[in-house]
Amino acid sequence: MVKLSKRLQTIAGYVPAGARLADIGSDHALLPVYLAERGRVSFAVAGEINAGPREAAEKQVKEAGLAAVVSVRQGDGLAVIAPNEIDVVTIAGMGGSLISHILEEGKGKLAGVSRLVLQPNVAEDQVRRWLLAGDWVLEDESVLEEDGMFYEVLCAGRRSDSAERNKLLYARKTLDDSLALESEELIRFGPILIDRADEVLFRKWESELEKLDKIMDGMSQGGTEAAFQRRTELMAHRNRIKEVMNCLQKVKR
Repeated sequence: MVKLSKRLQTIAGYVPAGARLADIGSDHALLPVYLAERGRVSFAVAGEINAGPREAAEKQVKEAGLAAVVSVRQGDGLAVIAPNEIDVVTIAGMGGSLISHILEEGKGKLAGVSRLVLQPNVAEDQVRRWLLAGDWVLEDESVLEEDGMFYEVLCAGRRSDSAERNKLLYARKTLDDSLALESEELIRFGPILIDRADEVLFRKWESELEKLDKIMDGMSQGGTEAAFQRRTELMAHRNRIKEVMNCLQKVKR
């Protein structure tokens, strides 16, 4: 049976039993095959845009004896599915901008889809912003660390009261008497992740701070006005992250 990485196992955990799944950018169809082998999906589509990955996915499905359950298809994004054919869509291992683009371009194919499970490698805020604009409700989110990398997994659903739920989810949040997060910062940090304040979240943002320090160190070599302005902006961004994380740790204690 197929074994999954910690990242893909986290995504699999958000797929409800009996789902009709579309896994876009399926990476050898690992996730659909894993779920089908365990009877967790009634039907699955493994979508790939290029011939090479599609052939690798077909081989994986054939070797698992699951051709009757997992359909491997080649196409761009959600073009591989028909409206009302699927009720859960997973997209993982891409940038947040690309995931948002795939969803926007294929939103006509989301009829009948009740759950999105999305794992952007970067720009998670862009995915949250797309969900919010499309009246999808962020129902859960996780942050995990694997092989020195940090990943966020976002699970969103359709609700009749999406507007009300989203208004509450992204409402101004006071962490203590001295610090409050507005909706844009909640979109950046993750409203549910902020509430949980897991240790992995602190490690993730510590890693981001280290990246910002390296960028600013490099920029200090340049003497242009534009470089100075950009460095000032990054420093303000860095200081705000540090302030939020310090406050969260104090609240958690």
